[in-house]
Amino acid sequence: MSRDGRSGTEGVGPEELWLRPGEPRRGRRPSFSREAITAAAVALADAQGLEVVTMRRVAAEVGAGVMSLYSYAPDKDTLLELMVDHVTGELAVTDPPSGDWRADLKTVARLQRAHMLRHPWLPAALLTHRVPGPNTLAFLEHVLAVLRPSRLDGAAKLEVFAQLTAFVTGHVSHEIAQAAVSRSPERTAAEARYLAAVAADGSHPQLAEALSAPRRPLSPDATFTRFLNRLIDGLDTD
Repeated sequence: MSRDGRSGTEGVGPEELWLRPGEPRRGRRPSFSREAITAAAVALADAQGLEVVTMRRVAAEVGAGVMSLYSYAPDKDTLLELMVDHVTGELAVTDPPSGDWRADLKTVARLQRAHMLRHPWLPAALLTHRVPGPNTLAFLEHVLAVLRPSRLDGAAKLEVFAQLTAFVTGHVSHEIAQAAVSRSPERTAAEARYLAAVAADGSHPQLAEALSAPRRPLSPDATFTRFLNRLIDGLDTD
């Protein structure tokens, strides 16, 4: 947040944020680093959720006065940019692409999903994430290398990366929300009976046909894999 407690809308410009990372924005140089500030914010978000991450809470975690943090991050928007790029460093990929770009792209998506499940606040943060930092750019570089054997042009490759990230973000958001809902066996059985009754009343023939199809595995991993295969295998490269 800004000094008056409002969430910022612009944050720090990308050149100042990423090209001069070691320079505090103004005032006396603090006795702690931007890395320490960001790591403290990430730890807070991992433990308690993104809503508890405020400049005041982060300052308390690093043992500093809240005003001193503004020299590095004047608002929460800027702090979120730092947090997103910080955790994206966990996605460092050292193995070169195999040459099978569809298979490699599915591996990328699985990495993203596991990454977001480790940091449940990340899908929400990505909604406002704007300019990629160095770790994000490194991961993007890997994805572009994965897509090199495809017939996609440069603009389409960037669109595929955005589409894939949006898919994983949305899927994980739903997955996290579903995991947080407590469903008793009785409730699940009641929902199944309700849908069966609706399908049998003759007013919803398409639904009845869909529900009569063989059931597929409903585990989170199996569901993600089915959706991912449909997305990647259906990509048009012409």
